[in-house]
Amino acid sequence: MEKDSISIKGMSPYFEVFDMPTSLNFYRDKIGFKIEMQSTPEKGDDCDWVLLKWHGIQLMLNTMYERDKRPSSAEAIRMKGHSDVILYFGTPDIENIYAMLKQNGIELKEPYITGYGFKAISFKDPDGYGLCFHWPKE
Repeated sequence: MEKDSISIKGMSPYFEVFDMPTSLNFYRDKIGFKIEMQSTPEKGDDCDWVLLKWHGIQLMLNTMYERDKRPSSAEAIRMKGHSDVILYFGTPDIENIYAMLKQNGIELKEPYITGYGFKAISFKDPDGYGLCFHWPKE
């Protein structure tokens, strides 16, 4: 079978997070992702794994630690290691995304033009993973 004849229907990045309720507050409540599936739905936001979806994009979150083994705070070295991971979202609607994120309490700078000629906004999630919404400058 040739590579070009295989059908791929998407990709789901997987992030390990320190605190699932905090991550769900960020991705679901502030950005707009919806929970598609989750482990232990009876525990609500205090689950260990979720599959999120927003505008056809999937994202999986899983807790770094089992509840009984979780330290009292996130390890700085681990958070620093997330700094080279960035999700890029392609959208021509930068100004409206910016306004929505600001309204929902996400701290970010004004949209800017990147070195590669895209209008963009970028920021970090609670675990230090990067997010960037960008589109070619008109």
